[in-house]
Amino acid sequence: MPGPTAGHPDPAGDTSTAPATPAGPGTPAPAGSTPVGAAAAAPGRGTVAVLGGLVALGPLTTDLYLPGLPAIAQDLAAEPAAVQLTLTFSMLGVAVGQLVLGPLSDRLGRRPPLLAGLLVYTLASAVCIVAPSLPVLVIGRFLQGAAGAAGLVVGRAIARDRFEGVAMLRFLASISLISGLAPMLAPFLGAQLLRVTSWRGTFGALTALGLLLALVAFGALRETLPPAARHRGGLTTTLRTMGSLLRDLPFLGLLLTGTFAFGSLFGYISGSSVVLQHVYHVSPQTYGVLFGLNSLAIVAVTQLNGRVLARRFTPGALMLAGLGAAVAAGAALLLVTTVWDLGLLGVCPALFVLMGSFGIVLPNTAARALSLVAPRSAGSASALLGTGNFLCGAVVAPLSSLGGRPSAALLATVVLTCALLSAASYLLLCRPTTEAPAPAPAPAT
Repeated sequence: MPGPTAGHPDPAGDTSTAPATPAGPGTPAPAGSTPVGAAAAAPGRGTVAVLGGLVALGPLTTDLYLPGLPAIAQDLAAEPAAVQLTLTFSMLGVAVGQLVLGPLSDRLGRRPPLLAGLLVYTLASAVCIVAPSLPVLVIGRFLQGAAGAAGLVVGRAIARDRFEGVAMLRFLASISLISGLAPMLAPFLGAQLLRVTSWRGTFGALTALGLLLALVAFGALRETLPPAARHRGGLTTTLRTMGSLLRDLPFLGLLLTGTFAFGSLFGYISGSSVVLQHVYHVSPQTYGVLFGLNSLAIVAVTQLNGRVLARRFTPGALMLAGLGAAVAAGAALLLVTTVWDLGLLGVCPALFVLMGSFGIVLPNTAARALSLVAPRSAGSASALLGTGNFLCGAVVAPLSSLGGRPSAALLATVVLTCALLSAASYLLLCRPTTEAPAPAPAPAT
């Protein structure tokens, strides 16, 4: 199975250039399939809506119950640091699930792993509702993450099946517009649910959502990888494909750039609930509003990036600007929590800029990395991208609670460290150079 071309001369260059692989985007697509890049015009609204909902399942699973973390600790007689394991194991589950479901989607097609994952997700959410203890809840969260990973990994693979270059970036931006509403609304909705029910009610809502998405996907989402384009190999072929991807330095550089950026993002997600509520004494409802405003920054910048900036600026310039903003915001956050005690007036603007920077970094790294691989390897590549993200998130998630006490300075340190590692990965492995902006997608015919 071919991966990206080893020694790709410039990953920061025009992502519409296909790698010179036998099964790459430059090869005619099998009969009956959608040729890669043929859908370079605006994607169908139905596809965007369905995939946006599937990708939104991940943020909803993570964020809906965040306002209830203190209540979970009290109800299950657990320490706050121990309750953080529910988030850590959920992200570990997402990482493991993508490693399994991504390659399966290259072999079986996109629909079967997706539908199976959604059904298992629904059952795992039901387990979380009735969890009598923290260990049972942790197991349920792991299964939730592993099964819910289907939406993330298959959604990216479908994007690679159908689009290239700026068209892919616009498609990912369109999905992000829907999925980005999830982290904006989830903590607020979770906080409102806590007014009328317990934290178990939030998992009841996720159970209903999983079942709804399974029914919608079954009826509305068509197969994008025809049988002729699927690989026939087993585990050995999958491992060979992933090994080829990891040996390609540009792909590896983009993978690590996105991985550490995602780690910085999850450092904020995992630590913000406890830090803002315990250190700065905001209510669950106020926390939901602040979290939503920061999520709005990601959504707004993602849309600006996909619809305007990608046409006017080079991919390398956008990446450098996004990474520079992330590092600057992380440094500012550390200063206002250690040197200058500015309270929420200092913390909130720094977090807003930090979240906005990810609206450039995350979609660009995903789109450019997927553009380097052949369509039939898209599931494996998507699995590696997602697995790296969530493994880093799983490691980072409990760090803001080290020592047993919430610490704003520790949260800032974690966020800044990951941002620095992301920038270093890009600069050292991707070797950004001067290039022309990617061409605009062809008009619809």
